[in-house]
Amino acid sequence: MLIDAACGGLSHIGNDGYVESAPELVAEVAASSASKDLHDKKHAYRRNGIQEYIVWQVFESTVSWFSLQDGEYVALIPNMSGIIESQVFPGLWLDVSALVAGNMQQVLAVLQKGLSSDEHQAFVQQLNNS
Repeated sequence: MLIDAACGGLSHIGNDGYVESAPELVAEVAASSASKDLHDKKHAYRRNGIQEYIVWQVFESTVSWFSLQDGEYVALIPNMSGIIESQVFPGLWLDVSALVAGNMQQVLAVLQKGLSSDEHQAFVQQLNNS
């Protein structure tokens, strides 16, 4: 996911249709490549300034969500309700347990709740004013 450069984002879509510079968030689903995704790619993403990085490790039934803070990735921890909230995209909420359990109805309900939050509305307003 990226924030349009015109709204203060770090990247943009080039004339050739490809993303240029680092998007704000990268999400991956990892099966056999989980160790590569959590090491090599993580280092490359950090080096390139990707602010958040999510890896759903299917075989391990876990989701790791990292936030770039002071040049290092820090794991974001689910709140008391089991929800991880993006630091870059206010209102982007993920119910980790529901995702891992395959309860997409709950995943979407939590996402919708986040998109209806005051924090998300303020974020959208900020982008619109850019």
